[in-house]
Amino acid sequence: MSFIKKYIGNLYLTTRFYLATGLCIVLFIVSFFYKPIAQFPKIFLAITAALVLIDYVFLFVISKSPAAKRLMADRLSNGDENKIELQVTNRMPFTVVMEIIDELPVQFQKRDWIITHRFAANEQKNIIYKLRPVNRGEYNFGNIILYVQSQLGLIMRRHDMDATVTVPVYPSFLQLRKYELLSQTTIQTEHGNKRMRKIGHSMEFEQIKEYVRGDDIRTINWKATARKGSIMVNNYTDEKSQQVYCIIDKGRLMKMPFNELTLLDYAINSTLVLSNVCLQKQDRVGVLTFSNKMGSLIAADKKPVQRENILQLLYNQDTAFLESDYEMLYLQIRSRIKHRSLLVLYTNFESLSGLRRQLNYLRSIARHHLLMVVFFENTELKQLTHLDANNVEEVYIKTIAEKFEFEKRLIVKELQNHGILAVLTSPEQLTVNAVNKYLELKARQAI
Repeated sequence: MSFIKKYIGNLYLTTRFYLATGLCIVLFIVSFFYKPIAQFPKIFLAITAALVLIDYVFLFVISKSPAAKRLMADRLSNGDENKIELQVTNRMPFTVVMEIIDELPVQFQKRDWIITHRFAANEQKNIIYKLRPVNRGEYNFGNIILYVQSQLGLIMRRHDMDATVTVPVYPSFLQLRKYELLSQTTIQTEHGNKRMRKIGHSMEFEQIKEYVRGDDIRTINWKATARKGSIMVNNYTDEKSQQVYCIIDKGRLMKMPFNELTLLDYAINSTLVLSNVCLQKQDRVGVLTFSNKMGSLIAADKKPVQRENILQLLYNQDTAFLESDYEMLYLQIRSRIKHRSLLVLYTNFESLSGLRRQLNYLRSIARHHLLMVVFFENTELKQLTHLDANNVEEVYIKTIAEKFEFEKRLIVKELQNHGILAVLTSPEQLTVNAVNKYLELKARQAI
């Protein structure tokens, strides 16, 4: 059975073979009516058969199997272009043409991925292409299939290269490098004296120094003063490390898709980048998820391993088609987050009435923490507001779109009126707007 599969099952006929065979048939038909060329079709058929036999010997008898392998990262980044590299080697002593098929995961729904390359004798090529996954989870890559044909091009042989592998797709970790430089920037102010409010100081001792006017007299070190003969005070390091929690709503409104990614995916990618920026700023960062019930929680910390812990947590998060319970969220925050923190809430409100149903809980949270609500504008509706209306139906559609867009701005005003920070952003600009707002709050020492 393996003999038949090797020498017959992997044999495929090319377009050139069918053209040659069709030409033979035409010549036989013409020779039936025109006798002087009766021998010519037979000669052409014999030459074609001989060439097919020679081609078969080249590909199945004296040839060596080509080599191919797939080079890629251990994990892919969701929503980004990920580089995939195929290393293909022609181990035959003559030039061949290869049709290369890489069996991509079913999530991409690509059934026509095929490329053709010409390889010289014993030549190796690295073929690079990119994939953009739009869902987190496991992606199963299949085999690499090579269809090899010689320069005669009458038949070709199939080679299956075992390259099956399962690769996890994580939240967009490629954006970490993109926004790393942004986190190092500071908001520039005009030259001159500016009074900065101190956050306070920790109990971490730094040094003993002589008293100067303006020092806190409560920090006088009396023992050192007695030994030195002059007033000495204890100096403590300023507390710069603050707590930041990214809270992700996994309710039904976060299932809404934009540019193939759901709002939840945009929120997860932004959380990963913002967490990395907070860690670079020496802040303690944590993550909390919720929907109709409590989700996952990572307590705030600034250890280097925290970035990987957050990445692993966000990997398996998914939306639920249920209403989010903000009362439960308030109770969990009160019981689990004891210190005043910056809470970045990724959620979505489509109407002012939807906000008002949850506003009391948001106000209660804002009494104990600095709350920043990040929600999304509907970019498709926004595009409708800029279209020209040519009939009554288009006027109606445009009016409704303007109403919804105006209501989004009212939501921002309503939150601000109750002392809650609000960021209304398009999904594509979510990460940069969230990072910029955090850097602004950090520069103002609001946290």
